[in-house]
Amino acid sequence: MSIFDLFTPEKPLPAGVLHYESPPDEATPYRLHLRMHGDGNSILVLNASTILHLNPTATEFAYHFIKGTSSDEVTKKVAKRYRAPKAQIRDDFLTFSDRLDTLLYTQDLDPVSYLGFERTTPHAEGLTAPLRLDCALTYDLPPKMSADDAPTKRVDRELDTAEWASILDRAWDAGIPHITFTGGEPTLRDDLPKLIAHAEEKGMVTGLLSDGLKLADAEYLNTLLMTGLDHLLFILHPESEKSWEALDVILPKDLFTTVHLTITEKNASAIENIIAKLSNLEINALSLSADPAHDEILQNASNQAQNAGVTLTWDLPVPYSSHNPVELETEEENNPKGAGYAWFYIEPDGDILPAQGMADQVLGNALKDDWSKIWKNR
Repeated sequence: MSIFDLFTPEKPLPAGVLHYESPPDEATPYRLHLRMHGDGNSILVLNASTILHLNPTATEFAYHFIKGTSSDEVTKKVAKRYRAPKAQIRDDFLTFSDRLDTLLYTQDLDPVSYLGFERTTPHAEGLTAPLRLDCALTYDLPPKMSADDAPTKRVDRELDTAEWASILDRAWDAGIPHITFTGGEPTLRDDLPKLIAHAEEKGMVTGLLSDGLKLADAEYLNTLLMTGLDHLLFILHPESEKSWEALDVILPKDLFTTVHLTITEKNASAIENIIAKLSNLEINALSLSADPAHDEILQNASNQAQNAGVTLTWDLPVPYSSHNPVELETEEENNPKGAGYAWFYIEPDGDILPAQGMADQVLGNALKDDWSKIWKNR
């Protein structure tokens, strides 16, 4: 057992924000952004591409890492605060620094990581704003897609580029580090690269939920990567050869890609083969959902994926459909209780919902209302 499990400081570090940018002569430049919640826990954003959830001890180490405190001084100060053996503190700080150094220079990382420490749900307490916003830029759909695949009934307009940029500014100021752009199909918005670039400039981790067909255009994909896209939730349509071709273009890129598969009546009999094919492609992660009639197939698919060593994720946004996969994916046994707390959903007109599909629970408007008010309404 390590110090991360044994000791608690007398008083946690106060809530606050620290920034660090490497010197200009650094061979591989990097930047760090530490947001301390005030309860001892924190989030550390690396290079606007990876979020680390830190417990109180790791927060202490991150604080001193950014401050440039020497290892001798860290050992002295933290050992005193934790009333812990100096040798243990020194070893743990060096381990922390080594892990952080490795993550800073590793490509294609999971956008949300835990620095190799015990993976615990970061949704329990201490937050004053969500950790992620799922921003539906549009409910427009590609040709031949059913209108049932986008909830358009209560949205009468779409925000323009400047309005969305303002929402990103306000979110960052409120301490929200993670944005995913969704829809509809967000690549139908011509300003998507501009919005990704704006989030990157702020220091946010940026994701995209898309059917990926436009990303099969290598030039367009490279544009998104160059503007700062950090991770992709790829909506796989397994019956479409173009969907598989797009995935072949995307997977070799330095982009953490989670494949989302919705189990339907049409593909239920082929799920075992689909999971096997995805496993052979060595995807970064897999997101699964299903309509209620296919609960058993969903469980079997989950088991098959885990046995093949595929990482499963249950806390990313899912594509809207008439089958409403959200209901199953947000059940307690599969998904942390993060909807309306750790993540919020913003409609194309700026209205904030606890999660997609919960249109009867408008918490406020991201363009007009302060986050303190929105947070109290949740």
